Amino acid sequence: MTGHTHPQSATAPSREGSLLNFFRSIKGKMFLVFALTFLSAGLLTALNLWTMDTVKSRLLMGERYEYLLENILEVRRFEKNFLLYGDGASIEEGNSYLKRVGELVAELAPDIADVAGQQGLQSFQEALRAYEASVRSFAAGTRPNREEVRSRGKALVDFAQKIIQTKRTRIHRTLARASVLPFAYLGVFLLLMVVIIKLISRGMLRPLDVIRVTTERVARGDFSPIPPSPGQLGEIAGLVGAFNRMAHELEANQEDLLQARKIAALGTFTAGIAHELNNPLNNISLTGEAFMEVHGEELDADGAEMIDDIMAQAERASEIVKNLLDFSRTEHPTFSPLAPEDIARSTVALVRNQVMLSGVRLEMQIPDGLPAIMGDLRTLQQVFMNLLLNAMQATPPEGVISLRAANAPGDFVRFEVRDTGSGIPQGALQHIFEPFFTTKEVGRGTGLGLAVTYAIIKRHNGRIDVKSEPGQGSVFSVYLPKATAQDKDQSP
Repeated sequence: MTGHTHPQSATAPSREGSLLNFFRSIKGKMFLVFALTFLSAGLLTALNLWTMDTVKSRLLMGERYEYLLENILEVRRFEKNFLLYGDGASIEEGNSYLKRVGELVAELAPDIADVAGQQGLQSFQEALRAYEASVRSFAAGTRPNREEVRSRGKALVDFAQKIIQTKRTRIHRTLARASVLPFAYLGVFLLLMVVIIKLISRGMLRPLDVIRVTTERVARGDFSPIPPSPGQLGEIAGLVGAFNRMAHELEANQEDLLQARKIAALGTFTAGIAHELNNPLNNISLTGEAFMEVHGEELDADGAEMIDDIMAQAERASEIVKNLLDFSRTEHPTFSPLAPEDIARSTVALVRNQVMLSGVRLEMQIPDGLPAIMGDLRTLQQVFMNLLLNAMQATPPEGVISLRAANAPGDFVRFEVRDTGSGIPQGALQHIFEPFFTTKEVGRGTGLGLAVTYAIIKRHNGRIDVKSEPGQGSVFSVYLPKATAQDKDQSP
């Protein structure tokens, strides 16, 4: 038994919660307003129909009372003819009309009791029976008191007229109530209009104005969130939440934006310098090689060592110029769908010998079935070579370097390079992707590797994050967008 009751108890709160959330939303509020409008219109329409039906039935009943009065008056006319002129035929005619009066009184008895009360009905019926007895006595040849007969007949007429007057008064009262219904319609709709206007103003326009003001603040660099307001509509609360998340992301990425602008400006500057340095460095290298070919045998050991040092430094300077050109390159390479496993394996193959000589262990964890990413294989190999070589230089022998890949939220594939090295000082993390910034010893690096890596990833519409604690190693996470079906169709 308990196994059957658990699902019911679990689903009941969720249904109540979803229903509550529905009525907190704009759709739920509008549904409630229109439901109340429809209900009010239905009730007023039903009341109007009931009023019209009541008026109709009372008019029909009034016609029956008019017919009753006409028959009583006919009886009185024949009574007058008999009393004044002794017309015996009038007694017979009067009896036929008197019979109709009796039938009408029996038919209208419930309504007469409703109008005049049960006592009034009984008095009327007794007066009618007494009048009938007087008329029958005329037919039998006896002579009852004429004034008494006239008085009884007049009482019947007065009672019928009084009933008719009461019925007319009720009809007028019902019509007066019916005339109020259009104003009731108007009042209900005015009230609903006020509710709708208040709902739109308080629930939608005012929060939207707050979002507009906050957007202007964000444009000025103020990323403070919109404080939550109790009773907000569901859609507005969702919009405010999304806006606050956007402002938080903008604030979090503000440093990246400033870094990107700084690097872009520096790239433009260094591109010109690199082009100017490239030709002299090539000439130095060519001249040194030519000098060694022509005069190499004439030089002593010190002279040959000096020439070799010149050529080595020229080659090092050329490598720096090449990195500067890679860093400042703005054109987009040709992208094609690339499997994450192919990127990782081809990069590991390029650095395997250096890793083996360093004495560290390299692990690669790339699960099968990861979606392809759009990119340029050569430049992405350069990215992961830079990250792996940096990790190798920071990791002591017997340490571990891992290259991993996995799905990431937001249609990205995340590549992760993790090491067990010395880590990066906290003060250096904010400068880690700046050109010529390095934490290595003098002469062990140019400080351009991570700057070039950052620029390449940006050209791929990706991003790179770093987490590091001194003495606990570093983790570089590279996020590259997945290839869409359209990308795959358009790729060469």
